[in-house]
Amino acid sequence: MSEIRYVRGDATAPHGKGVKLIAHVCNDLGGWGKGFVVALSRRWPEPEADYRRWHRERSRNDFALGAVRCVQVGPYLWVANMVGQRGIRTGSNGVPVRYEAIDRALAAVGDKALELGASVHMPRIGCGLAGGKWPRVEPLIAGRLTARGVAVTVYDHGG
Repeated sequence: MSEIRYVRGDATAPHGKGVKLIAHVCNDLGGWGKGFVVALSRRWPEPEADYRRWHRERSRNDFALGAVRCVQVGPYLWVANMVGQRGIRTGSNGVPVRYEAIDRALAAVGDKALELGASVHMPRIGCGLAGGKWPRVEPLIAGRLTARGVAVTVYDHGG
């Protein structure tokens, strides 16, 4: 089992060679406009366009907590839109992050990474605007990705 690699940098500019899959968490409301998705949209229009279409047509597709859509943005680069948060605000039901949904989504990301022979790159998913705690997310990544032989790099932004 490989270890999760931690680096300083921008997850939208993943390090290394070969096919790469950038994974991140989206909400279940169709909202895209704060947090890591802003950096994604600055680089590629496709992940946002696909997410918005997926949400808009949700009555006819699999859009739900735990679902994933992988969007190719370059010859060797993909973005995985993982629906892993309920809503966008902390309220009476607690923070928006849904660990079970992230776990299900990571299983699908693992399948896709193995199919593509890809490494997975991400910020600390679910721990920004979604309000999650890294000690709860990290074991999900280990169980669904690194335990299956998928190389994972987690990016901490800033200097």
